[in-house]
Amino acid sequence: MTARLIIARPLPGTVGETRRVVHVFPLSPEETAPERLTAYCGETFGPGELELLDRPVGMPCVTCLRRSPGPGTAELPAGER
Repeated sequence: MTARLIIARPLPGTVGETRRVVHVFPLSPEETAPERLTAYCGETFGPGELELLDRPVGMPCVTCLRRSPGPGTAELPAGER
């Protein structure tokens, strides 16, 4: 099983430009959308705070990249849970 992920960054005006990094979010297997999304780095966002991206663009959140699962995996590496 592979992990389902989305990438998004805060909308302009919700945070300063230097904090508009691209975060990686795991999608839950549930059919309903959660009220808040939590990125692998621990940042949480609510409705109307994110710009969903269809491809990687812009500055990435380094912590999200480090903590997100690699290609073809469903879980975080050991020690990162």
